[in-house]
Amino acid sequence: HVQLVESGGGTVQAGGSLKLSCVGSGFSYNTYCMGWFRQAPGKKREALASIDNDGYTNYTDSVKGRFTISKDVAKNTLILQMNGLKSEDSAMYYCAARNLPGCNAWSGFNDWGQGTQVTVS
Repeated sequence: HVQLVESGGGTVQAGGSLKLSCVGSGFSYNTYCMGWFRQAPGKKREALASIDNDGYTNYTDSVKGRFTISKDVAKNTLILQMNGLKSEDSAMYYCAARNLPGCNAWSGFNDWGQGTQVTVS
């Protein structure tokens, strides 16, 4: 069972940057993929980026070029570097783990963190 804890959220001005971290525990051989998602009140959860066990990344078009997903395996930490933030980026941001093979689909993420709030003003 994977436990995930996000941090790094806060309030930033439009055009600013923010770095989110997700520290995980309980990873095993059957964890194939990690991802970042966000959800604003009253809106559907949105997938942002994913990274597989080999470091291959995938991004939603709206954030590609602005957001970068990375990981530090030794520290069990997933990172989301966000640049050029816009007001529409305001949301609760979640990291998640997928235990199904592959990392090029936005479904199958079964373990989730508690979220960290990002507000762009």
